[in-house]
Amino acid sequence: MFVRYFLAVFLALACAAARAELTIEITKGMDNAVPIAIVPFGWAQPNRLPEDVSAIVSADLHRSGQFKPLDRADMLSRPTEASQVFYRDWKVLKTEYLVIGKLIPVDGGRYRADFQIFDVFQQRPIKSASVTSTNLRALAHGVSDIIYLTLTGIRGAFSTRILYVTMERMGPKKQRYRLYVADVDGHNDRIILESPEPILSPTWAPNGRHVAYVSFQSTRPSIYIQDTVTGRQQKITGFPGLNGAPSFSPDGKQLAMVLSKDGNPEIYIMTLANGQLRRLTNHYAIDTEPTWSPDGQSILFTSERGGSPQIYRQHIASGKVERLTFDGNYNARPALTPDGRFLAMVHRSNGVFHIAVKDLVRGTFNVLTETDLDESPSIAPNASMILYATLHGGRGVLSAVSLDGRVNVRLPSRYGDVREPSWSPFL
Repeated sequence: MFVRYFLAVFLALACAAARAELTIEITKGMDNAVPIAIVPFGWAQPNRLPEDVSAIVSADLHRSGQFKPLDRADMLSRPTEASQVFYRDWKVLKTEYLVIGKLIPVDGGRYRADFQIFDVFQQRPIKSASVTSTNLRALAHGVSDIIYLTLTGIRGAFSTRILYVTMERMGPKKQRYRLYVADVDGHNDRIILESPEPILSPTWAPNGRHVAYVSFQSTRPSIYIQDTVTGRQQKITGFPGLNGAPSFSPDGKQLAMVLSKDGNPEIYIMTLANGQLRRLTNHYAIDTEPTWSPDGQSILFTSERGGSPQIYRQHIASGKVERLTFDGNYNARPALTPDGRFLAMVHRSNGVFHIAVKDLVRGTFNVLTETDLDESPSIAPNASMILYATLHGGRGVLSAVSLDGRVNVRLPSRYGDVREPSWSPFL
């Protein structure tokens, strides 16, 4: 079973999209989501702006599942400065927080958003801030990040990006694979690689600019690194057999991977500066899906060495191996939160694959999803959500679930199926 699963990682992608713009559907939010009002930002210039900044901010906060933005049609007033704020207007609407602001053109084709956050119940301003950008969507996401941090104490991840793969059937035995990079809300999607051969396992470098992936463009699986800005592509490996599952070290100087050049699929580490390889694992079982610990001192991976697919950790310096998962007979595809405490994975329960998370400190284990065939978990850099691929209505879609399972968001493509998501680091 595990061998079939391992090969499927390289060979199986669902049907895909002619376009890959993602839409956002909140499928489950917190029952006690915080009521907040994002008033349309003021704009004193005669020309009409190409983006509605306050609407983007509202959508960001709504998508987090933790906030319930007020419909602007229900607003009793639309202040753009503090002197225009009348708390009674917002109390009657049971709004806890209020955000107002203005957009101002500045030199170099840039825009500046000056905004304030108010506590309606305490009737006081709690934050004033400014964000400047040439891109209004980027500016809006920056505003959302500040609001999220101010009200939750957690750094916002609305300005991050995601990678994902699509595959479009062009006819009998002919496909078109595309690797996309997009804003975390699915907008500004663009193709960074297109190929008639599979593109698999995309992952971000810590610099948020380079990505690694597996491509069959040279007829067999090889690992490439690509600059998402210039498009420059570099082939890293092309050994006989498997070349897969690349994973950057926290400092970006090394790349863990799976190679079968010496016979059995094992975990290797490459120093990118000189291409030097070091074999990490040495076992007759299949070892795959490496991911680094946040401190760069150990590698987590999936192995069947205990009789069924489970997640292990090997310390790089000592070579010591320890098993981390014991719940059920199938746990794979490890992903760690940035603090190293929570381990997300693909867990099989009653024959169905779900996303689960284990608290490595307390030892608790929770299954987070109720969808079918869940795979490829990737954790947001602020550890608020886990992005993963799943099936909905017979189609492949992306979904995201909070670490406590209380919030779930679906991001289907309007034109087809999507697979292999990867959430970027903070940019």
